[in-house]
Amino acid sequence: MGERIAGAVASLLFVVAAPAAAQDVPTIDTEDASLGATAVGSGGFHPIVAVDIRNGDFARGGYDDDAANLDRVPVHVQAGFAWGLHSDAAGRQDRWVVATSSNGFHTPVAAEKVAPRGWYESNNLLGVVGAVGAGVRVGAAYAIKVSPNGVSDTTHELSLTAALDGERGIAALHPSAAVTTRTLGTGGVFTQVAIAPELGLGRGDATLSFPALVGVGWGGFYAAGSGDVTYGSAGVAVTQPFAAGGANWRLRGELLAVVRDDTLRRLGSLDAETATVVPLATVTLALAL
Repeated sequence: MGERIAGAVASLLFVVAAPAAAQDVPTIDTEDASLGATAVGSGGFHPIVAVDIRNGDFARGGYDDDAANLDRVPVHVQAGFAWGLHSDAAGRQDRWVVATSSNGFHTPVAAEKVAPRGWYESNNLLGVVGAVGAGVRVGAAYAIKVSPNGVSDTTHELSLTAALDGERGIAALHPSAAVTTRTLGTGGVFTQVAIAPELGLGRGDATLSFPALVGVGWGGFYAAGSGDVTYGSAGVAVTQPFAAGGANWRLRGELLAVVRDDTLRRLGSLDAETATVVPLATVTLALAL
């Protein structure tokens, strides 16, 4: 009996501590359609869940109902999946369906009168992604963005997105790009290019990265009559992946300086953040199976 108990305990400890089989599946950000990746276990269907807390909320550099002043501290909950549809001759998945629902919650203000008052954002995305070369992935996504408490208008977005990942040359900068147009909402087109070079910290798989991007809204994308609008961001992030309970976890802390041109910083409601440079801090805990 004692040996059985000891064996059961050892097996449990192995399940908690052992990392899942190594493979990466794509993710698509519901806000700006940027293409990323996350480590998952074996199999073809991979649920992904994440929770993040921020000091404010800014969509493509524009004020998105929460100023960066720690007044309401929005929390976002994401749930979705990556589903491998096809594998190459070596057995590596190279075609996926990706889906994510990202929902924002904060303490409501008097102007948010529609129940549920604290649920101000729900971005829902469905996309397809394919590996088209060494380290190159491309995808297409459709996102429906609604405001459950009615504080913002509903928009629909169609995006093309791409990313390059590798260890040498340009690929080591982890560049990505996205192009978005709205099928419901304001017109125009949004384009974005980004990099995120990283360094190993020598403690397990922890990394220090330096994300930076430039985005341009063309032809009134941000608002009717706004013309061409530019923003950028740059900062630093620390990511610590770990395995527990047979799942892949990731803890990430990010600090960015978001820089907006004069047109963008003046857009929004009377409560909108109008600073040219906005500090944006985010802490994220994510789980993938």
